[in-house]
Amino acid sequence: MTGNSDATPPLPIVILISGHGSNLQAIIDAVRSGELPVEIRCVISNRPDAYGLLRAREAGIPTRIVNHSVYTDRRVFDHDLLQTIDAFQPSLVVLAGFMRILGPGLIDHYQGRMMNIHPSLLPAYPGLDTHQRVIDAKEKHHGASVHFVTNELDSGPVIIQGRVSVSPDDDVNSLNARVQELEHHIYPLAIKWFAERRLELAGDTIMFDRKPLSQPVEYRQ
Repeated sequence: MTGNSDATPPLPIVILISGHGSNLQAIIDAVRSGELPVEIRCVISNRPDAYGLLRAREAGIPTRIVNHSVYTDRRVFDHDLLQTIDAFQPSLVVLAGFMRILGPGLIDHYQGRMMNIHPSLLPAYPGLDTHQRVIDAKEKHHGASVHFVTNELDSGPVIIQGRVSVSPDDDVNSLNARVQELEHHIYPLAIKWFAERRLELAGDTIMFDRKPLSQPVEYRQ
């Protein structure tokens, strides 16, 4: 699936998913609308029952499954996943709800070419169950972050963040819905910047429009 742009040749990407694929759908929609100049060469899931695979197939995007549950050795899983990704020669690997921790060899292979989206205002609340943890802590704000992937979980340099207010009557479902809506805006935007060569990772520093990004871009609707 290819997005057309007169100014920028489409960037080849591979998207990794584990579940429903709502961020995948947001990326597909941005490609279809012409907003995102990328070619989605494949969607890969570690779960054969992931609904996102159906989204990809309905959009005419090739899919592959590297089922983690059949592997007893994580290094072999990482090797097979890497080989599956590299077969499509992506310039960027996009983690969109991919719920497996990747090994250092695979992460190092895609250094500066792998992004993730996380449902919190990193560095706050890395890991799982972020919405409940935010509610339990009585935080006033929550959000989502797009970051480059490094070997420390959810700790790579952050590109862009979106913020929502937390109200006293919020529960996990209501907060999740508002954060996901933000995710669907900021993830395609970060990918677009990368595709337009405006964004790169130089060591540990994000370069945006050839200048060091001292703090994440704050998304405003």
